[in-house]
Amino acid sequence: MSKDRLPIERVSPAAEAAILALNNEHAAELSWLEPERLSFLIGQAFYTRRIGALEAFIMCFDQNARYDSPNFLWFRERYPRFVYVDRVVVAAEARGRGHARRLYEDLFDHARRAGHTIVTCEVNADPPNPASDAFHAAL
Repeated sequence: MSKDRLPIERVSPAAEAAILALNNEHAAELSWLEPERLSFLIGQAFYTRRIGALEAFIMCFDQNARYDSPNFLWFRERYPRFVYVDRVVVAAEARGRGHARRLYEDLFDHARRAGHTIVTCEVNADPPNPASDAFHAAL
C-alpha cells in the first residue's frame, strides 16, 4: 500500500460519532440515523469498514441480521445466503480517490472467504443519484 493510500479499517465504537455525522449529511440518499440505531446496526452488520478518520464507510448485512428494512427483507425471503450492502458513503472532499471501489473490493473478498456467492445492494432512484448509478453500473 502506498504511504498516501489510507488503510481500510474495521469500525470501532470510537468512530461511531463520525460515521453518524457523515451518514446524516447524506440522509436524503440513505436514511437519518439516531446514535442508538447506528450502534444497533453496527452490531448486526456482517461487514462495516471505514477509510481514514472518515473519508468513507460501508455497512453490510448478511441473511442473519436482525434488520427491518423492507428491501433487506425482500432478499431474505428469496435467498438463503447473501450479503446486502445497506450504505456506502464517501465524504464530498474525498470523492474521486477510489475509496468506494476499494471498500467494495475488500467486501467482495471478505464475503467470498465467508462462503457467500451473492452480494447485492440497494441503489435509490428517488432522489436520483446519478453518480451512484454510474459507479454501481461500472462495478
